[in-house]
Amino acid sequence: MTLITENNAVQPMLDSSEPIIVKRKKKSIVFKIVAYVVCIFLALLSIFPFWVMFINATRSSGEITGHPVSLIPSNHLSQNIEYINKYDEFKPLKGFLNSFIVSAGTTLCAVYFSTLTAFALVAYDWKLKNAFFTFIMAILMIPAQLTGIGFYKFMYSIGMTGSFLPLILPSIASAGTVFFMRQYMKPSLPMEILQSARIDGAGEIRIFHSIVLPLMKPAMATQAIFAFVNSWNQLFMPQMLLLSAKDKRTMPMMVSLLRGDIYKTEYGSIYVGLSMSVLPLFVIYFLLSKYIIAGVALGGVKG
Repeated sequence: MTLITENNAVQPMLDSSEPIIVKRKKKSIVFKIVAYVVCIFLALLSIFPFWVMFINATRSSGEITGHPVSLIPSNHLSQNIEYINKYDEFKPLKGFLNSFIVSAGTTLCAVYFSTLTAFALVAYDWKLKNAFFTFIMAILMIPAQLTGIGFYKFMYSIGMTGSFLPLILPSIASAGTVFFMRQYMKPSLPMEILQSARIDGAGEIRIFHSIVLPLMKPAMATQAIFAFVNSWNQLFMPQMLLLSAKDKRTMPMMVSLLRGDIYKTEYGSIYVGLSMSVLPLFVIYFLLSKYIIAGVALGGVKG
């Protein structure tokens, strides 16, 4: 800016806002640098255990026991795979198939029926709605291990041990998924669209499948990842329910067979089995990650 004096002399006039703008820019740059450094550090911290697991799959048991953590691959991968092949009961393809059947069924039941339950809690006003939601919250406080023995006795009494159904059907009543779906649906579900659909003669089931499910894709993708990973890694309940059915062992059960005895354990082969069991989880995450990112962006726009 300039200032004109009495002698028509032109003098520059300092803008007092310029130093403030410069300071704000500097603070913004510093904040971005710190944020990027923290994000990179957290990303490396998350990747580190998987990297060590994949590296240990290429090392021998002696190398692993001597130095448990290494970032450099070794040349014992083929030996570890040969050691795995010696186990007649270790059948990776069969384990993958069984784990996929259980995990896919669990994920579909948990996500679909939890979204349906959340729709009933958000879209309708009924007398015991708040009491029902309180009951769901109370279930979240009960550990699954606490009911494991009783559930096994019940399944054994009705002759359902050795089947995938006891591992899949209980996911229909997933309290944590219902809570998440309700919290996501409550601010994002437009009631006006539902009312318009009802006026046009659409039934409630059609409204749910045509309007609600497309709007809930980001939340469903997020919960699908959690449900699939949790079901895929589960060992406690499959070990109890499928122990007698050797042809229905899941991948974690297959990996548990590689422990060996108390005198000798081939840790390299165990890491190979763990690496094989983790790979499908990466595939599922990369397939559904775009919906999670879309959900975050959508939430940012709404906020």
